[in-house]
Amino acid sequence: MNVLIDICVVPMGVGVSVSKYVVECQRIFEAAGLNHEMHSYGTNVEGEWDKVMAAVKACHEKMHEMGAPRCGSTLRIGTRIDREQTMRDKLDSVYKKMEI
Repeated sequence: MNVLIDICVVPMGVGVSVSKYVVECQRIFEAAGLNHEMHSYGTNVEGEWDKVMAAVKACHEKMHEMGAPRCGSTLRIGTRIDREQTMRDKLDSVYKKMEI
């Protein structure tokens, strides 16, 4: 089953700047071959359920490996079985309606 997620991974106990941790999560999504798009407070990721969830787990493992004693994530998950829909499809639908 394909899934679309919006994830914000927050390493705790590492100071104020977390950009180096964000970079590592982006690398994980890229290495997994997942379509992903970073935004200012997280990342949208799409792909096969198990592959996406394995990447989420890998992000947490990487945060701890980098020295974060705690790591929390907010995660929104969407699936549908009536038809295929990509992140781009969802955006295009809204943009099209805005032109009216």
